[in-house]
Amino acid sequence: MVGPELGGGEVRDARQFRLRCAQLAAGAVARPRPCAHSNRRGGVMAAPQYSSIVADDVARLTRDLEDVLPRFDGATVLITGASGFLMSYIVETLLGWNRSGAARPCRIIALDNFKTGLPERLAHYEGASDLQFLKHDIVEPLTIAEPVHYIVHGASIASPMVYRQFPIETIDANVGGTRHMLDLARNKQVRGVIVMSTSEIYGDPFPEFIPTPEDYRGNVSCTGPRACYDEGKRMAETLAMTWFRLFDTPIKMIRPFNVYGPGLRLNDQRVLPDFVSCVLAGKPIELLSDGKPTRSFCYITDATALMIRMLASNVAGEPLNVGNDEVEISMLDLARTVSRIGARALGRAPFDVKHAVSDDKDYLVDNPQRRCPSLAKARALFPGWAPKVGIEEGIDRYIRHAIERGR
Repeated sequence: MVGPELGGGEVRDARQFRLRCAQLAAGAVARPRPCAHSNRRGGVMAAPQYSSIVADDVARLTRDLEDVLPRFDGATVLITGASGFLMSYIVETLLGWNRSGAARPCRIIALDNFKTGLPERLAHYEGASDLQFLKHDIVEPLTIAEPVHYIVHGASIASPMVYRQFPIETIDANVGGTRHMLDLARNKQVRGVIVMSTSEIYGDPFPEFIPTPEDYRGNVSCTGPRACYDEGKRMAETLAMTWFRLFDTPIKMIRPFNVYGPGLRLNDQRVLPDFVSCVLAGKPIELLSDGKPTRSFCYITDATALMIRMLASNVAGEPLNVGNDEVEISMLDLARTVSRIGARALGRAPFDVKHAVSDDKDYLVDNPQRRCPSLAKARALFPGWAPKVGIEEGIDRYIRHAIERGR
């Protein structure tokens, strides 16, 4: 075991969860007994619920992935940044499979420093025998005695608001943290390791490279306010490919394009959470640009399905774009869409959209005019995968989740 699970009673809110993590570090919390609520699949507890939208998302994912999820049966999967937006969906999908179709439950080690992730995101699984919480900062080396079969390395500062405030910590996590996970992957001889990268490694692509394929080398500033993140992720990919070439470590690099959905924090200061926050606060939507830049947005279940397929595959030493190439939408049209869908969900008239200027002078620096992935490689590698959730349905689910959670 690498560390105790979160025992000592029910976690009722985020403050208690953080306190529990501190108690764990001090050795003040006893190990929990096996969960009393078990089924016939290895003693895992019945599926709890974070929200009805997430529960439905997870049910869809386990159905759509029933051809590949058996590959994780009986395996141990280490997921770093586990309480964050993207990684928590992978955690819940694997746990959902344990509760619905697994012949032998896989075991999840959910690693996080719990500084920026939402602690309550996974707290409803406290006491589950197939999930172990591990409080650890990936900038420090990690030693695990037990076998590890898969690693999904998603620990990183991804919010522009946060990484511009903490550029050194961002670089440390993306470079030093990735090095530690690659060392662990090599030592454990894992079957597969995902290194989470970003579409921002492409920078501001020239028009002829949009939609952007994986072999595009990028048009990126190494000195701008976003460089700590963009260049840190580029270096993480260089490290990953070095481990693949020198040690045959089965690395797979994921480059997400504007993924959104339940669990993406409303104070994240990315464009879609900003718009939804305005709607839920009953205020006009503020557009902090001229409205002309375009993006293609990918709902979380479509991204999760592709990432899990990549992890389970024999593909190694390859980057993969993850996104939705079917709709590229301007920021003005996105604001109008959020206004209309939010008004419908709240039973009121549509919200006004107004132009404003960000208090952050660097808000638009190095911000690309267009971002849209080429998904030709994803479709060639995984013919059974395609984006299923359109922008209107996805925004509706995001807003209804936020309303249900009282956000």
